[in-house]
Amino acid sequence: MTAFTTSDFDFALPPELIAQHPAAERSASRLLDGSGPQPMDRVFRDLPALLNAGDLLVFNDTQVVNARLFGEKPSGGKLELLVERVLADGTVAAHMKVSKKPLPGARLRMAGGFEAELLGRWPNADGPLFHLRFSGDAYELMALHGHVPLPPYIERAQAGDAATGDTPARREDQARYQTVFAKHPGAVAAPTAALHFDEALLAALDARGVQRAAVTLHVGAGTFQPVKTEAIDQHVMHHERYRVPPDTQAAIAACRARGGRVVAVGTTSVRTLESWAASGQAEGDTNIFITPGFRFQVVDALITNFHLPRSTLMMLVSALAGHAHIMALYRHAIAQRYRFFSYGDAMWLERAAQA
Repeated sequence: MTAFTTSDFDFALPPELIAQHPAAERSASRLLDGSGPQPMDRVFRDLPALLNAGDLLVFNDTQVVNARLFGEKPSGGKLELLVERVLADGTVAAHMKVSKKPLPGARLRMAGGFEAELLGRWPNADGPLFHLRFSGDAYELMALHGHVPLPPYIERAQAGDAATGDTPARREDQARYQTVFAKHPGAVAAPTAALHFDEALLAALDARGVQRAAVTLHVGAGTFQPVKTEAIDQHVMHHERYRVPPDTQAAIAACRARGGRVVAVGTTSVRTLESWAASGQAEGDTNIFITPGFRFQVVDALITNFHLPRSTLMMLVSALAGHAHIMALYRHAIAQRYRFFSYGDAMWLERAAQA
């Protein structure tokens, strides 16, 4: 088997292809059909034609929370929090952007009139995140005073001026950086492949006899991080919480029994399903790292957006469909001016034969 390095997953992307806004209609995005030896250009609402009655689409029903919060230290220095997760006791673990880190015990004044007490680092004393206690319910405070945690490559509303004002772009993000079936709050990034589905497309899939099920994986900010080590096995994966409910487990078993395909909507659904298969645990934390050579146990096909160069997600799709095939599809997508990343277009992939 080929020994890949991180550079094998690099490519040059013209910056103007990074989508800054969603398509006018969810299902009007383009869809690159990568199921055959030659790519085929489609529109996302064509998806039912690629599916058979009895296939099972597995969505991630996580809900993006308004995880970006602005405030200041007791000294008056400005800061920004990105809440990575709300913990079982109601406290939060968050990234902090600030000129000088405050010390444990500091009470931070947050925009909206609430306080955040800094308890220390998380998940341990040397952890990468900050452990804080808000002066109220974390989910309620984020809903009232937080902002959509847009990815770093979406250039608007990424600086301190995002703390104030209401603009058409921000209203658009509130509506469109969320799936139509988002249910369980906890993600700081959207499961972007699912952003292309609207009610009309879901009705068309139902009419075709395609089944649906849901898993939950609360997407973390680590999903945007490039791999910085050239040796893939030296990369440390981030952790994310997941759950595969009993009715989804039953739906997958029924799909297998009738000869249907399990189609993951997004890489987060892949990570969830394959974590469950590998561990036998239907819920918990996963840091699964899927790279070429990985043996898939659940997923037969994938609907996915286009990913960052040198990222773990480029490695995941290459593991599923084959490295050479993926790189050829990306070259085609760039030549045909597909739109990339979270608000971009999508791709249909089928699992290559496993050795």
